[in-house]
Amino acid sequence: MNPVDIITQKRDGGVLSRQEIEFFVRGVTDGTIPDYQAAAWLMAVYFCGMSDQETTDLTLAMAASGEQLSLHDTLPGAVIVDKHSSGGVGDKTTLAVGPIVAACGLPVGKMSGRGLSFSGGTIDKLESISGWTAELTDAHFRRQLGEIGLVIAAQTANLAPADKILYALRDVTGTVPSLPLIAASIMSKKLAAGADAIVLDVKCGRGSFMETLAAAQALARRMVAIGQLAGRRVTALITQMEQPLGLAVGNALEVQEAIATLHGQGPADFQELVEQVAGEMLLIAGAAPDLASALRQVRASIADGRALAKLRALVAAQGGDATQVDHPERLPTAPVRRVLPAPADGFVHAIDARTVGLVTVGLGGGRLRKEDRIDPAVGVLLAAKIGVRVKAGEALCTVHAANEAAAAQAAERLLAAYVIADAPALAPAIVLDRITEPGHGPL
Repeated sequence: MNPVDIITQKRDGGVLSRQEIEFFVRGVTDGTIPDYQAAAWLMAVYFCGMSDQETTDLTLAMAASGEQLSLHDTLPGAVIVDKHSSGGVGDKTTLAVGPIVAACGLPVGKMSGRGLSFSGGTIDKLESISGWTAELTDAHFRRQLGEIGLVIAAQTANLAPADKILYALRDVTGTVPSLPLIAASIMSKKLAAGADAIVLDVKCGRGSFMETLAAAQALARRMVAIGQLAGRRVTALITQMEQPLGLAVGNALEVQEAIATLHGQGPADFQELVEQVAGEMLLIAGAAPDLASALRQVRASIADGRALAKLRALVAAQGGDATQVDHPERLPTAPVRRVLPAPADGFVHAIDARTVGLVTVGLGGGRLRKEDRIDPAVGVLLAAKIGVRVKAGEALCTVHAANEAAAAQAAERLLAAYVIADAPALAPAIVLDRITEPGHGPL
C-alpha cells in the first residue's frame, strides 16, 4: 500500500478499508510515514469525515498501536467497567463514582489524565492528598484491582501511542475539532485500557469543549457507535456544563466536595450526576435489572459508608494519607480567602463556567502548559448558583488564593462571569440526554 493513495482517496471523499487504516496507523507509529503525510491525511479526514465503521477501524488500530491491558486474568469472569468525562469545570465525578461502583461489587480499573486549560484532571485532584501517587506498575495496578476492586492510575506511555502522535499533529494543524478524530482519540484509550462496558459523560456548554447540545450529541453518538462496533457496551449521558459542576473548583476543594458527596452531603447537582453516572455503570455492566434498582444500590453504598471506605482503601493502597479522607480539613488550604459580594439584589441567571475555570488556572490551580506546577490549595468555592436569589453584599463565591494580589485579580475577573437580573431563573437540568444507539453516516 502507498500512503499517498490513502491520502488522496480520503481527500476525494472515498471510504478507507480496515487494512488501509491499519497500514497508515502503523506507519505513523513506527515513523515510516512522515509527519507531513500524516498531517495531510488528518486534514483530509477533517474535511471529508469518516463513516462509523472507518472511525471504529481507526480507533481499534490506534488502540493496537501499543500496550493493551487485559484484566480478565486478574478478575476472571468479571465485567470491567469504566467511565469517561469529556472534561469540565469542577468535574470531580470520578472521585465519587469510582468508590461507589466498586462498593457495589463492580471492579473499576481506571486510567485518568491531568488537566489542561480550563478543564481539571482527576490525577491532579487526587495528588492533593499527601503521598498519593498515580504512577503504578502493571503488577501493582492488577494486584490493587484484585484486592480492593478500585484503582485510578496515570496513563502509561505505551497506551495508544498512535493517538499521542496524531493528537500532537492535530494540535498544530488546525484539525482538533474533527468529530471522528476526537471520538477515536477518546475511545482508543478506553479500549486499550481493557474496559468491557463504558459510560461516557459528555459535557455540554461554556465550561466544556463541546459548547452546543448538538455538538455533544453528535460526539456521543459517534463514540457509542464505535463501542458497539468494537463489541463493547457503551452508554452516553449528555450533561450540563454552562456553570461549574457542584460548588468547588480547585483540586483540594474538589476532593473535599467529593468526600462530602460520599457522605450524602454533596451539592444537589453534583450528587445527582454522581448517582446517575454510577447507576448507568451498574446498569450497563448487568449488575442491576433497571436504572431504579441501580440507583437504590448506589444510594445504599453511600448511606452505609461502603463507598467512603472504598475511597479510603484507594488512597491507602496508592501511598496516600488515608486520614485525610476522614479529616478533609487536613487537605491543603490557601492562606488567603476573599469573598466576592453580589453587586445588586436579584437572581443569578448565569455563571460562565469557562471563566471560573480559567480564573482557577490563573490562581495556580491548573496548567496552560504540561510542565506547569499546580498549587492544590487554590480555587473558587461558589456560594450562589443559577436560580439562587441574592442580596447586594451577600457572597457569590470565595476565592482561595496564595496571596492578596492574586485574590483581588481573581475576584475582579469572576464578577464578570456572573449575570444577575431581577426576574427569577430556573436552575438548569444536569442530565440533558441519554444516548444508547449510534448515529449513522459520515460526520
